[in-house]
Amino acid sequence: MPEKKIPDTFIFLAVRDDKGHKNDFGTATVIAGSEYMTGAAILAAGAALRSGCGLVRVFSEEKTLDAVRANLPCALTAPRDGSEAETIRQMNSFAGVKGAMLIGPGMPPDDPYLKLILPFALSNIENLVLDAGALTLMAKDKTYYYGLLKARKNPAILTPHVGEFARLSGTDLSGASDEDVCNAISEFAISNNCILIFKDSNSRVATNDGSIYYSGGNFANSGLAKGGSGDVLAGLAVGLLAQFGNMSADVCQAAVRIHSLAGGLAAAKLGKHSMIPSDIAEFFPEAFRQAGY
Repeated sequence: MPEKKIPDTFIFLAVRDDKGHKNDFGTATVIAGSEYMTGAAILAAGAALRSGCGLVRVFSEEKTLDAVRANLPCALTAPRDGSEAETIRQMNSFAGVKGAMLIGPGMPPDDPYLKLILPFALSNIENLVLDAGALTLMAKDKTYYYGLLKARKNPAILTPHVGEFARLSGTDLSGASDEDVCNAISEFAISNNCILIFKDSNSRVATNDGSIYYSGGNFANSGLAKGGSGDVLAGLAVGLLAQFGNMSADVCQAAVRIHSLAGGLAAAKLGKHSMIPSDIAEFFPEAFRQAGY
């Protein structure tokens, strides 16, 4: 499958009505975090806040929400009470809001709550990004979850790294050639009616029509090879999707481009050894400008 280079700029990012209000720019709902992985929710929601969407809401357990409130005062928080009926009621309310949803960062795949919300989201949430724990859970019951993926009208966005993709597909792409990577991710995206952001040193986007887009240029950056960088990318993707839900493939390309640019800017300023994932979103403003906004 021939690769296409991700564009250097994205004109659609510059289309922003200065007379608009917060609801015009979509709500990103971030379902992330757990008692011992509160940081994933902070990283994802922080990136979504920097994406340009109108509102960011974090739906999680109380320890995660306490950490979000302390670190991200601009984010809304919604606690889960653990009951199935109340959870579904809340999820239904989220489904009725213009925007997008991210599920999975910092969530253990054996979390009963994740097992409750993931099938609902696959069946009812129009604009959906799945990462981390959600991907691992899907890999444990492929027949069930891939059936839900295939039935979607609007393809979900999956953001696996090489290990997660191996669990999802049964194909280990560690050290694989570019051709083998492209063939594997394209086949998966087509077969399961989804869009993949395959995260590695040359991140690629694979769409459900078989198209492959690569980041291009010299974006390999060991400073991004740290736990949490993927949470930032997933948060950026859901924030952009909340604004431009009818442009999923373009959103994914823009997210990869801006994340890579910001990572390069962070490395230039702070060094690849010392930069940390929370630094990446701090460089989004300049990365957006370089990408046409």
